Amino acid sequence: MKRKYGDRSDWKRVLEREYVQSYLDTDNFKDYLSLLKIAKVKEPLYVKYFDQKVCIVNDGYSWLQQFPLDKHHSVTTMFDEQGQIVQWYVDICYRNGVSEDNVPWMDDLFLDIIVLPSGAVIQKDSEELDEALLQGRIDSSLYNLARQEADFINSLIKDGKFTLLQLSEQHQDILVHMLQK
Repeated sequence: MKRKYGDRSDWKRVLEREYVQSYLDTDNFKDYLSLLKIAKVKEPLYVKYFDQKVCIVNDGYSWLQQFPLDKHHSVTTMFDEQGQIVQWYVDICYRNGVSEDNVPWMDDLFLDIIVLPSGAVIQKDSEELDEALLQGRIDSSLYNLARQEADFINSLIKDGKFTLLQLSEQHQDILVHMLQK
């Protein structure tokens, strides 16, 4: 299990950045948000889904992360330089929390779900979860937790009820306004 922080301070690809985070308490969301505005990268990062090559990091991109503290997932929404959503990336995790320095984090459980603006849903890293169990890096309870959470999130996505996807643009706007102050 790897702990990943919202500020992505260890990410060497990003040369210039702005970062902001906040605890948000509304009727729809009561947890931590972070926004990494990427001004300059060493080189763009592309991923390939089906026959489509998608840029997920480049100059002017931003990554919004939503860390629901009582859930077993975290969502990163990737926006291009025009502010259009490139993809939603759902990390299945053991837990989310906040460091002593007040930076939100997640304990990643390997499984990921990618949702594209087209509505396509991609399952990722199932073999990494299996390998982690076989190598003893996680136990069967964490393995089962990851599988159950992924199934639950997939059913919410299929039914159009995974609200973090719908809230991503609103949450980005809140954090962008904080940066502008």
